[in-house]
Amino acid sequence: MSTLAATSDIHPVASGARTREPAAAAWLLLAPAVLFLLALFVVPIIYILVLSVTDPTVSLNHYRRIFTVPLYTNVMLNTIRTALIVTVACLLMAYPFAYVMARRNDAISKFLLLCVGASFWTGFIVRTYAWLVILGNKGPVIATYKVLGITNPPQLLFTSFSSTLGMTHILLPYMVFALYGVMRRIDPNHLRAAESLGARPFAAFWNVFLPLSMPGVVNGCVLVFTICLGFYVTPILLGTPRDMMISQLINQQIETLLAWGFASALAVVLLVVTTTLLAIYNRFVGLDRLWG
Repeated sequence: MSTLAATSDIHPVASGARTREPAAAAWLLLAPAVLFLLALFVVPIIYILVLSVTDPTVSLNHYRRIFTVPLYTNVMLNTIRTALIVTVACLLMAYPFAYVMARRNDAISKFLLLCVGASFWTGFIVRTYAWLVILGNKGPVIATYKVLGITNPPQLLFTSFSSTLGMTHILLPYMVFALYGVMRRIDPNHLRAAESLGARPFAAFWNVFLPLSMPGVVNGCVLVFTICLGFYVTPILLGTPRDMMISQLINQQIETLLAWGFASALAVVLLVVTTTLLAIYNRFVGLDRLWG
């Protein structure tokens, strides 16, 4: 009896120790990732938030300037407008591309998938410089104009068109893969069933395939729009000062004017806009479905 009593007294302690060991091991595994996020994300964001209301004095003057000075308001509106244009352009071009990739199972589908994937192997700065060559005065586009007898070709480089074109080219693969991931999971039998009930191909697509692919449309639009809000290199190389985006304004405030407080306020506004969009998406769809 005494042996059993001693064993029963020791058992809960040993069981509790064994329970704490996996928990401690889990925290040790999570510690590097938590420290990484704290050091490179949380701490810098907190510092920017503090700097935006304390440099040079404690006030909200920087935020008041953003929403009252027309120059800064126009930059914000231009950033949102450009992001919307690029998102719509990517959607219109990516949807038929992804549709062909998802509906076919032959070499053409694999080739198209390879072409889209290959774009990620080339840096976006390289692709931006490629547009500098293509749209430049000695590029193939201007040469084509001259061959056609047009002596005064339009200005293509350093315009709103060239900046939008460059960003659309860079962000197009993100939209394609977001759509392809959803379209690939659509059962072809749904379309066959619609056609067997008398629906024509376009009617079957419009009433069956398109609604089923809408999660991919939403995923791709959110992804492209949020990335485009923070674009810097492409618009500054291909665009004009009149089409300045908020990332360019932040860089100007830091490098030229050394206005760290105002630049921090601009960064906070950009962060709030992006976070709000992602929060709305997470509320109705879920961030775990962003990639389809």
